[in-house]
Amino acid sequence: MSIKAATYRGNKTFTVDNKSIAPPSAGEVQIDVAYCGICGTDLHIYLGHMDPRVGFERTIGHEMSGVIAAIGDNVEGLEVGQHIVVRPLDHCGDCPACDAGHEHICHNLKFIGIDTEGAFQQKWNVAAHTIHVLPDDLDLSHAALIEPLAVACHDVDRGKVSQGEDVLVIGGGPIGMLIALVARHAGGNVTISEINENRLAYAEKLGFKTLNPKNVDVAKSIQEQTGGKGADVVFEVSGTQPGVDLMTEAASVRGRIVMVAIHASKPQIDMFRFFWRELELIGARVYLKSDYEQAMKLLSEGVLDCDSFITDIKSLDEIQGAFEALTSNPNAMKSMIKIKQDA
Repeated sequence: MSIKAATYRGNKTFTVDNKSIAPPSAGEVQIDVAYCGICGTDLHIYLGHMDPRVGFERTIGHEMSGVIAAIGDNVEGLEVGQHIVVRPLDHCGDCPACDAGHEHICHNLKFIGIDTEGAFQQKWNVAAHTIHVLPDDLDLSHAALIEPLAVACHDVDRGKVSQGEDVLVIGGGPIGMLIALVARHAGGNVTISEINENRLAYAEKLGFKTLNPKNVDVAKSIQEQTGGKGADVVFEVSGTQPGVDLMTEAASVRGRIVMVAIHASKPQIDMFRFFWRELELIGARVYLKSDYEQAMKLLSEGVLDCDSFITDIKSLDEIQGAFEALTSNPNAMKSMIKIKQDA
């Protein structure tokens, strides 16, 4: 069967070509991909930051939704026509992390759509164990937000946000904004620190308190807001040294700091502050199956205003322009590629 697929070729270039795809193998399903969002990692790939890992002949993409088109042998519980999303993690099942039940941070983890072929193509074969079935009435463009929302669910769970706690989110990009929404749903009193005025305006439209570190001392403001206590939970989502400096300055005694951002270089961390205030530093990477289920639930409950969060939708043939536009648009939340035209 011949399908259309976008392939990363290096040098900030995608080509959209026809290629052959085989039927699904045993244990696999074949998906008619409906939508696929462009995430920060996809942008890093486009900019050439991950060439040694990805190469120049790969179809990427993982923030997706679609419809099951065919089912391979030995697959149970799934049916052709079901609306689905993919949890794009392929664990080895035979390492200390997997043995301990932490398959999502497997020592040999393959991230589907980065380490293997991804969703920027019309049909996609994936392992059946990665599939989550959606309600039929959930818009497939909205469902493509489940993957990044699951990231936020995992981050908030790692931070153990509880009712009435003061929460600071450093960085109001797509993931930071989703973390803020999930943390508020968990009962947190959330403030977002961000330097982009358009993102601050969007956060305020969603009802969040905001601070711009260009204009105010955020740590001092947080102390004032909390009666001198500081933030019970801090999420570092900016990926910057000033963000790392702020996370320790703004945290309360025994505050919990969740490191979400991937930093390009090793940041300097104020370990004296960790000692004096008995702070906790918590890593958070990808998601569990339960985080996907929680994201689907939150989406169904309307916790996220999907239509305002999706900045634009372009066709697969326009993928090159979509990436070019996104790199020059710091205000975007989620750019999405529509792959199945009748979705």
